[in-house]
Amino acid sequence: MKRFFIITNEHRDEDLAVTRSVQDYIAKHGGESSYYVSNKTEWKNRSLHSLAADGINADCILVLGGDGTLVRAAREMAKIGVPLIGVNLGTIGYLCELDLDQVFPAIDCLLKDQYEVENRMMIQGSVPGEEDGEPTLALNDIVIHRVGSAQLINLELTVNGEYLATYSADGIILSTPTGSTGYSMASRGPIVDPKTELILITPINPQSFSARSIVVGADAQIEVTLAKRRVEEDEEAEVAFDGDRFSYLKVGDKIRVQKADVSAKILRLDRLSFLQILRKKMT
Repeated sequence: MKRFFIITNEHRDEDLAVTRSVQDYIAKHGGESSYYVSNKTEWKNRSLHSLAADGINADCILVLGGDGTLVRAAREMAKIGVPLIGVNLGTIGYLCELDLDQVFPAIDCLLKDQYEVENRMMIQGSVPGEEDGEPTLALNDIVIHRVGSAQLINLELTVNGEYLATYSADGIILSTPTGSTGYSMASRGPIVDPKTELILITPINPQSFSARSIVVGADAQIEVTLAKRRVEEDEEAEVAFDGDRFSYLKVGDKIRVQKADVSAKILRLDRLSFLQILRKKMT
């Protein structure tokens, strides 16, 4: 591995001191690199869409920022199949493997091809009637959440065409195993080994005490409909993909969610097991 592409979150490395030191280190040890800065405007718009993935010629993508930056990069880069590794310049995260003081030893390992690649399952969601008609990818989760009124919304779920349940709740989280340590976990969903393939369905603040997370197979075709709860039928819900891109649902609208055709390739250097990493992050 010799060619590196660096994606930097400007909020975390404002003067690009880390980015430049990484580039210098790579060059001094026989590698080559280029970089892209996710600027404040892009961060506000919650996208990396001005980054042309098909123009990247690299063996590895180094992401300098935090879990959010890595998730965005993984979503945008999934179709070109270049593996990523995250350097945490923010708060404690579950997805970024490296802290700042580990970057140079990690580059040494990458240059020597001492690494493993994990394929992380992604999901995709499509809202019928949207202009572009293209499904939107998510590495962590797709969240349907109420907007406006503080009242609950009714969300009707079917799996593979069969009715499952109607949740009266603030919303619902459809999560990948990678996303199980994110919003889903905060909503009392189970923690799942990120190398597995399945979809977690977790209601957010459900009205019923019996409502629990449900785990379905990776081949499940899930449909969520914003059902009527009030006579006025004025309820609205927003749909967020990894906390970013938003769509909106009105009563009767639905979103279809399923496993994506592509996966995120995440580089691993640490030989710690999933349980060891989990204990380390939770202490």
